[in-house]
Amino acid sequence: MLLVYNLPISWKARKTSLLIGSYLFYAAWNPPFILLLWLSTVIDFFVGKALFTQENPYKKKVLLVVSLIGNLGMLCFFKYGTFLLENFVSLVNLFGVQFHPAEPNIILPAGISFYTFTTLCYTIDMYQKRSEPVKSLLDFSLFVTFFPHLVAGPIVRPPQLVPQFEHPRSATKKQLLDGLLLLSLGLFMKVVLADALLSATADDVFNSSFALTALDAWTGVFAFSGQIFLDFAGYSTCAIGVALCLGFVLPQNFNYPYAAIGFSDFWKRWHITLSAWLRDYLYIPLGGNRKGKFRMYAALMLTMLLGGLWHGANWTFVAWGGLHGLYLWAEKFITDRRKPTTEEKVRQNRQWIGFLYAFLTFMLVNITWVFFRSESFGKAWQLLESMFGMASEGKVLLTTMAIVKVAIIVPAILIFHWILRNRKVIEVAYQMKWWSLGLVWSFLVLMLMWAQESGSAFIYFQF
Repeated sequence: MLLVYNLPISWKARKTSLLIGSYLFYAAWNPPFILLLWLSTVIDFFVGKALFTQENPYKKKVLLVVSLIGNLGMLCFFKYGTFLLENFVSLVNLFGVQFHPAEPNIILPAGISFYTFTTLCYTIDMYQKRSEPVKSLLDFSLFVTFFPHLVAGPIVRPPQLVPQFEHPRSATKKQLLDGLLLLSLGLFMKVVLADALLSATADDVFNSSFALTALDAWTGVFAFSGQIFLDFAGYSTCAIGVALCLGFVLPQNFNYPYAAIGFSDFWKRWHITLSAWLRDYLYIPLGGNRKGKFRMYAALMLTMLLGGLWHGANWTFVAWGGLHGLYLWAEKFITDRRKPTTEEKVRQNRQWIGFLYAFLTFMLVNITWVFFRSESFGKAWQLLESMFGMASEGKVLLTTMAIVKVAIIVPAILIFHWILRNRKVIEVAYQMKWWSLGLVWSFLVLMLMWAQESGSAFIYFQF
């Protein structure tokens, strides 16, 4: 694709080749679902234009409802259809009604949550006239289907990407080198660290059918904590790197989240584009900080619950979001009663006390990962009991080598996050001597060659 994109042809032809390549990229998974992607793109392009020019308030609301039904309707059917049916059956059976529907056979289209949010933000922005409508269907289609961010983000908004399609672009030498470095780093995070070294330990613990010792339980949770970050941040790093190789800039999606001091800080560092989307299109419209404390706490919890449900059709994801909501409630309650001075904030960031706060945040985040990864509440409670020594006759499951791997990798992640919490990878790379950067880059490539058979699908492809 890089070769075709850089052919000496017109800018429109280059964009068309990029669009076709993006559709082929998506079709490699399941070709028929291209129709859903195309339908969502076309509807929102024309509805968005109409929303921007329409002056009649009633007609504007009708158009917005059409877009919401089209996008959220597809999302609800494919992602939550089976979940909703199962809960409906459980509810009617609770009242003595025996209802046994046929088992639905719904396949979840890859990346539907991501591209739905991408197109939704466009129509909502057009309704509120936050930005100008996209002039070209080609540009809008490429914005939605641009393959680096299509299936697992970052969740890009039109002003962040569409202006880059308006004029011819090619990667500079610096962008190409930066992009290749980020791609190598992202693949190393995913294939070597997440898949080859951590995933088996996490799977063994979370798939266990019996109670474990506290050491094994915590090791498995730490392994998943490292795996989910390395997997998702690895994909985002790859996406940003590939886009740079083509001359495009995507927004940052992770900023050393395990160095966060508190949960407000965590959500400014973890899946940044989703956090910003939920803030701007859900939390603020629900009232945000503008309509009293009760409304604020309610909006905060509802936002986190829906954010949890966005991740998957299971009540465990809702519990994960709700637990983060409770953490944010507690943090807000405390900070409202004692606001640290600027000097105290600086001291927290620079001294050992800040690291302790970050470590406490990390440990509490690990408890939420139990619900995120567990298939059911029963599994989650069993693991939590094992973690806190409440399980009777906990069994040993993990080998010494598995525990050692996690004991090295996860603390290393925490230390690197803390040291680099206010810096960017590319900035650090350019501060290194050329030979030391070459050695590090060579190491990444060699490790990728060693672990090439360990790669599996990115975790967030299922969302």
